Amino acid sequence: MRVALAQLNLTVGDVAGNAERAADAARRARDELGADLVVFPELTLTGYPPEDLLLYAGLRAQVEDALATLVAAADGIGVLVGYPEWDGPALYNAAALVANGRVLARYRKQLLPNYAVFDEKRYFTAAHDTCVVEFAGARIGITICEDLWHPEVARDTAAAGAEVLLNLSASPFQVGRQEVRGTQVFADRANETGLPVLVVNLVGGQDELMFDGGSLVVTADGTVAARLDAFADALVAVDFDRIEGRLVPRPGAVHTEQGVEESVWNALVLGTRDYARKNGFTDVAIGLSGGIDSALATAIAVDALGAAQVHTVMMPSRHTSDMSVEDAAELAGRAGTDHRVISIEPAYEALLASLSDSFGDAPHGLAEQNLQARCRGTLLMALSNRFGWLVLAAGNKSELAVGYATLYGDMAGGFAPLKDLTKSLVYRLVAWRNTRDPLIPARIIERPPSAELAPGQVDSDSLPAYEALDAIIVDYIEQDRSFDELLASGQHDPETLRSVVALIRANEYKRRQAPPGVRVTGRAFGRDRRYPITSGYRD
Repeated sequence: MRVALAQLNLTVGDVAGNAERAADAARRARDELGADLVVFPELTLTGYPPEDLLLYAGLRAQVEDALATLVAAADGIGVLVGYPEWDGPALYNAAALVANGRVLARYRKQLLPNYAVFDEKRYFTAAHDTCVVEFAGARIGITICEDLWHPEVARDTAAAGAEVLLNLSASPFQVGRQEVRGTQVFADRANETGLPVLVVNLVGGQDELMFDGGSLVVTADGTVAARLDAFADALVAVDFDRIEGRLVPRPGAVHTEQGVEESVWNALVLGTRDYARKNGFTDVAIGLSGGIDSALATAIAVDALGAAQVHTVMMPSRHTSDMSVEDAAELAGRAGTDHRVISIEPAYEALLASLSDSFGDAPHGLAEQNLQARCRGTLLMALSNRFGWLVLAAGNKSELAVGYATLYGDMAGGFAPLKDLTKSLVYRLVAWRNTRDPLIPARIIERPPSAELAPGQVDSDSLPAYEALDAIIVDYIEQDRSFDELLASGQHDPETLRSVVALIRANEYKRRQAPPGVRVTGRAFGRDRRYPITSGYRD
């Protein structure tokens, strides 16, 4: 049996387009690869996750039409495709095996994830039946994503007579997830059942989520026999031989797992590209300040869209150093972006004059600092309105955690590529990107971080050292450890810990208004970490 793994980048809600992509992949799998069967990702027809689109009657009609079209197109090859299946008042996360104009089998997902970024129980009904079907001389067991992250469904499917476990998946990226899938979860299922496992994972960006592909085939002893490249569309065939009565996958190409910096970089680049293009944007604008965050955002945008589609804007004020202006220009020159300089001084002076009666003679403080950031946000959004550019906000996770960001200022924008990166990871990614070519000037990397909103200002005036801050963010947010536990552990300075946790709690209202950004950790702000803005809870 020859099985093609169709690792596709799909678009949520584009049912007709997704179906056509699947039909084209099926034809190529048949004609170019000689496959007997082609397997697609979870919820291929709607994309994943379709969220409340599933509540639209119009979507149901489109899905049913698309499935009928795909059934008719399945000529000379079996097609295993994911889709939502309505049955009276119930809705199932389902898969259909079709061939030669007929539906040979249907399977409904049994285990519905409802944690982290998943909320499938909001929409779907859990099923309870396994599915084993004879096809191309083999008994194939059909499963969907979460079904194989736990032993029960695999065990029951094997007991029902399956010779191989096929899994349609939409497993999002986070650091270390590739290794967990290949050498732990699916290897465990293979070892437990004594069956080979074939997994086809979705690829591409969907709002905050990034699906990294990395589809794979695991032998019955848990060895990875084939792994598709991550962060790319792929259509690859794997042969299964019958040896001593058992199905055994032939070894194929095994793409290596990417390291932290490379995998995060690829996630950010593909996530930015997909968010822009799937939402109809060709170009992006970035406020290029001469600091490391906007430099990294620019590098990501250039790799994602090409330099000609990236517009960098330096917006100096009375507090902007000559070094910042020079470094921004040098980076733009190296990257080849469309670069312009627009002073915020006239707008800032006009706003100060308008506010002078209300502000009175009080010395300049935080309000005046934030006013500068809001001038910049207004200019960027004006350029966006005029030219149709998507504004990329350059804030990072460390700043968002403690509220070191200005609403309607540096937080303004449609997408935030750095949103799930601590400042420490920002520096690591810049260093990694510069090993490919020295895009980001050394002075940007080496200078102390500063918002340059007041004379001589540096971030350390208001924040703990980023090493200490980021360590608390990892423990308190990403590892979800409690304040009491961290205080008792002695891992952090007590006063710094108290201050940071208080700031995290106080700034939920800001994060709720931040643009979406690519999720790369196991606990990102946004759909992943949901806390009330109004709360009387205290540790």
